[in-house]
Amino acid sequence: MTGARRYNGRALALTAELVARVTQPMPDPGLDPALTYRAEAEFAELADALLADEPPEADLWVFACGSLIWRPACPVAESVRAALHGWHRVFCMKITRWRATKAQPGLMMALDRGGSCNGVACRIPAADKRDSLILLLKREMSMRPSNNMVRWVEAVTAGGPRRAIAFVMDRRSVNYIGRLPPEQEAALLACACGHGGSCAEYLHKTIVHLAEYGIRDRNLWRLQALVADRIATGLQRQDGVQPVQPKV
Repeated sequence: MTGARRYNGRALALTAELVARVTQPMPDPGLDPALTYRAEAEFAELADALLADEPPEADLWVFACGSLIWRPACPVAESVRAALHGWHRVFCMKITRWRATKAQPGLMMALDRGGSCNGVACRIPAADKRDSLILLLKREMSMRPSNNMVRWVEAVTAGGPRRAIAFVMDRRSVNYIGRLPPEQEAALLACACGHGGSCAEYLHKTIVHLAEYGIRDRNLWRLQALVADRIATGLQRQDGVQPVQPKV
């Protein structure tokens, strides 16, 4: 794990000790009554539509760029490094629950259009793919309309291209904010915390688990240093930082 905490000779500044300063137990506020959530039957219908043209004997591959790597919503038989072209990993989604609150919004990573992304392709056995896909849809697309869209992509692995499912950002979402300046990202990530943990913890875990696959995300490493500095110096409030607004 030591190698996971160094990049180009530099040590990971956002340590577990700094993360612990931000992360604290918080109650779950429950579902937001202002939002509409998908009914149980909708997930099965969506899963069946996605799998309609897939051979029954084919395994299901899922491309993961963040928390799906270390906390998948379903059992995974195999995980390999993969590249996805046409999409990039970025903190572009405003959140007010899980790792944030309405009083202190945070940011979540998502796949946004353009560029490329190094991540992980997770293989789900054919016999389990329908049930597993339903679990993934419940996790990633619980609301209607959803922040995410699900689509088929081609993930490039050492074993060849894999047709895979990916959850990508829907730019029509009211929570889509585009790319913020790094300093503003850091200000939000350094202080947001909810019942599911903190945004700083989310960033830290993503970097460490990506590194286990030999992936060093330059943007995330720059961001973690900014977040670490804000926590270490007590600059956790958003002083001088403009409120997060959806991108038009």
